Amino acid sequence: MSEQNQILSYPQTQKCDQVDNYHGVTIADPYRWLEDLDSEETKAWVEAQNAVTFAYLNQIPAKETLKNRLTQLWDYEKYGIPFKQGTRYFYFKNNGLQNQSVLYVLESLDAEPKILLDPNTLSADGTIALSGIAISEDGNFMAYGLSTSGSDWQEWKVKDINTQEDLSDHLKWVKFSGASWTHDHQGFYYSRYDQPQEGKPLEETNYFQKLYYHRLGTPQSEDSLIYERPDHKEWGFNGFVTEDGKYLIISVWMGTESKNLVFYQDLTQSNSPVIELISEFKASYSFIDYEGENFWFTTDLDAPRSRVIAININTQTHTEIIPQAPETLEGVNILNNQLIADYLKDAHSQIKIFNLDGSFVREIELPGLGSAGGFGGKRYDTETFYSYTSFTTPNTIYRYNLVTGESTIYRQANVDFNPDDYETRQVFYPSKDGTLIPMFITAKKGVELNGNNPTILYGYGGFNISLTPSFSVSRLVWLEMGGIYAIANLRGGGEYGEDWHQAGMKLKKQNVFDDFIGAAEWLIEKRYTSAEKLAIIGGSNGGLLVGACMIQRPDLFAAALPAVGVLDMLRFHKFTIGWAWCSDYGSPENPEEFQALYAYSPLHNLKPGIAYPATLITTADHDDRVVPAHSFKFAATLQENHIGENPVLIRIETKAGHGAGKPTDKMIEEIADEFAFLTRVLKINS
Repeated sequence: MSEQNQILSYPQTQKCDQVDNYHGVTIADPYRWLEDLDSEETKAWVEAQNAVTFAYLNQIPAKETLKNRLTQLWDYEKYGIPFKQGTRYFYFKNNGLQNQSVLYVLESLDAEPKILLDPNTLSADGTIALSGIAISEDGNFMAYGLSTSGSDWQEWKVKDINTQEDLSDHLKWVKFSGASWTHDHQGFYYSRYDQPQEGKPLEETNYFQKLYYHRLGTPQSEDSLIYERPDHKEWGFNGFVTEDGKYLIISVWMGTESKNLVFYQDLTQSNSPVIELISEFKASYSFIDYEGENFWFTTDLDAPRSRVIAININTQTHTEIIPQAPETLEGVNILNNQLIADYLKDAHSQIKIFNLDGSFVREIELPGLGSAGGFGGKRYDTETFYSYTSFTTPNTIYRYNLVTGESTIYRQANVDFNPDDYETRQVFYPSKDGTLIPMFITAKKGVELNGNNPTILYGYGGFNISLTPSFSVSRLVWLEMGGIYAIANLRGGGEYGEDWHQAGMKLKKQNVFDDFIGAAEWLIEKRYTSAEKLAIIGGSNGGLLVGACMIQRPDLFAAALPAVGVLDMLRFHKFTIGWAWCSDYGSPENPEEFQALYAYSPLHNLKPGIAYPATLITTADHDDRVVPAHSFKFAATLQENHIGENPVLIRIETKAGHGAGKPTDKMIEEIADEFAFLTRVLKINS
């Protein structure tokens, strides 16, 4: 331990006298000054913390070995799912260690691929990422969004695919938006915010999104405002054009709530009004296609695991096409004039085909307990592509014949490992209230259940997001080291539909933490691991999960790694898009919800004189989703209160954001640091 003690002299963090009153409760916020990300004091604090953290990490012998093995395994060709527009095909590919994947175009499936856009050429360090694309109906133009240093803000440009030249079009202040072309190829719909105040683009709250139409060759200032709601500052708009070009469908969202509205506009008539089809936030509606007066949707209206309905736009009558199933319906595409339905059965994929009248055709056979995605294309296409992955199967692209039902491998990853050396089990364990929670456990075959295996427990548990099997090089490195990797499908997610989601929301958020703690207790009870060998990891809402659980049960975990976490539950709604999370968390402005938030808020429940697990907090200075002040304040408070020899450190990435678009080299560095930290604190190979 002497080696650790030599370097665990944490930077002194100054305090201020900030005190707030919440519904009669006075709460001190002594590190409020760290919310000013651009101040010289905050920058000096970041530098001082990083100096301590990297001094600790860089002297761990395993770090370089881990980085080399990660790099070696990462270096394989990664293919995205091909998609067709006009007569051309498009797909993404990464040669192995490229910081960003490259977009290719093919004139036909067997033609020579050509690079259409290589984001790696846009910046020397790979921190400019391609964050969205939209190809015109004829396949001749591409609108594309760029994100810098991991920011959610995008700038959109347009490329002529025939000449490979960028046009003059340049759109700014776009966030949480794609683009959708009109069928005359003259322009596209997109959503944007007003320009934020000078100097605060990464912190200012995002309200009053507006839907615009941009005509090619014109400045953004001349874009046509299609729809706005100044009476509803939280509303956002996703506009997309139907496959035949006749209608503009506007999905209206409010925060991260899964409920939405649906409006539409007839594009065949000039100056036609925007008509409200679904005008109350009662359920989620995802548009599939339409025929005549009937619009088809997947919806969880009166069906928490979702179903398919038709809504007559003239009479407003609803007709059920595919009823709710025991499995959770994730989405539906229309191909070969049939409905391709993507289900989750106990958190793994099941794909079923139905006729337009809802009659069952067949199930697509998948290789095992994994995740399938794709199945994109046009309504009458007889062929499509999909991907399949599992914990031990790298992403494989299949070509699927919708007429014969035959799948053939189109692209298969070649990773330097033997999948037969590993196995995944799915178990179901009881949470505190008796609810059975599914969990995937992956390990080397024949692992001995002796209570001594280093184990990572990962979770998320929020925002209706489902955790499904996927392949990961970093996870493989952990398994090679003899580690066990467990993923718990907690309440708050979408694995079993909206009821499962709501069981982990707002006043019921403690269920999520109980589920995660229950997973840890089960793994220890069944002798997969012990409290001395167990690490918990999660990011964003999962960072909140880790923060809350390490505080509620510091005895249960040897290590905690909260990444880009929501850790200040009393001020999360005051920055960027944080207000939108009130749909899941509740609002500190509401007295009852404040009490629930205050009861588990990681920042506010750290107590002096407690030995907390070894902690490595990770965040990034350009995170404008969960601003880094959450992690800064939590780290300062943890270092102030923690006793004992366990290191409690914060690693602050520069020129990176919430995670999307992060360059490969930064990902490898970060994972190598995290695993090196775990080798030290879990005493692996020592």
